[in-house]
Amino acid sequence: MDNMDNMDNRSDFLIATSSIPDLLVDTNNEIQTFHGSWYRGDNLNFIPSKSLLKSADALDKYVLKGYLPSQHIIDKQTVVTAFGSCFARNISEWLLGKGFNVLGKRLNLNSHIIRFGEGMVNTFAIREQLEWALDDKSLTEGLWFGENKEIALPDERVRLNTKNLLTQTKVLIITIGLSEIWFDKTSGRAFWRAIPSDKFDNKRHGFRLSTVEENTENLEAIANLVQKHIPDCKVVFTLSPIPLMATFRSINCISANTISKAILRISLDNLSYGDEYGRYYFPSYELVKEVFENPFKDDNRHVKPEYVRKIMELFGKHFCLQDETKNEG
Repeated sequence: MDNMDNMDNRSDFLIATSSIPDLLVDTNNEIQTFHGSWYRGDNLNFIPSKSLLKSADALDKYVLKGYLPSQHIIDKQTVVTAFGSCFARNISEWLLGKGFNVLGKRLNLNSHIIRFGEGMVNTFAIREQLEWALDDKSLTEGLWFGENKEIALPDERVRLNTKNLLTQTKVLIITIGLSEIWFDKTSGRAFWRAIPSDKFDNKRHGFRLSTVEENTENLEAIANLVQKHIPDCKVVFTLSPIPLMATFRSINCISANTISKAILRISLDNLSYGDEYGRYYFPSYELVKEVFENPFKDDNRHVKPEYVRKIMELFGKHFCLQDETKNEG
């Protein structure tokens, strides 16, 4: 019987014999059996069992692997800006509570990405805000609606506030949530959110499901804008685990949400991550959807506080230099 140590200096190892073609993976004295006749490639990461996911290092080993920075990228002086889906609010509030420098929240700046950031849940709106603020892209009025159905105009003072905020930012955390979009039929531009009923015009306003290609292009444009205008700023992308409240498609909402999230997750996967790119992915979505048991409140949308805390603590452990830690490198 051959005994081969698995990669990454882990305790896992594979056992195979000529008479038994199965691969037996031994991790912390738990044996998992996989068919051994298939070529496994250069990278080999098996799915963890439920008991393995309860081990002390499970989340680092089975969920975060491949996405972590080589050292902490946020300390107490680092200017952080977080916006996008309402899940970004959890990150901002946790960082503020720990004494980190979340500039937009601390100064309460008059910027759309701060005042209405939780409503910017699609990649089109986020890209447009960065192009408007950093590239001074001209925009027409009436396409941005706030949470109280007010029209948020592209005011020059707001643009300069947004530009000032972004150019000071050293870590930008962007959370996306929707690939279903409402759009202007004339210009093709996407809205932040659905159209208020008293302003809806069927001749002008349309609804559609955006594509992987479109969202990948938007995400790449966002990353390129940051690199162009704020070259020393790092970007952390996350996908919100909060599902659709409703879909405007003709299918059921559960299926529509699965499709919507899948489009965004594939789009995020199309980007390159790591220290050399200055951008990272944090798998909050996977933690909620694949790891935590019964993670949602009774509304089946919002994550229970104990799991939010666990996600934030995990983010802090790997991305933030806290008082009790020392910077590595």
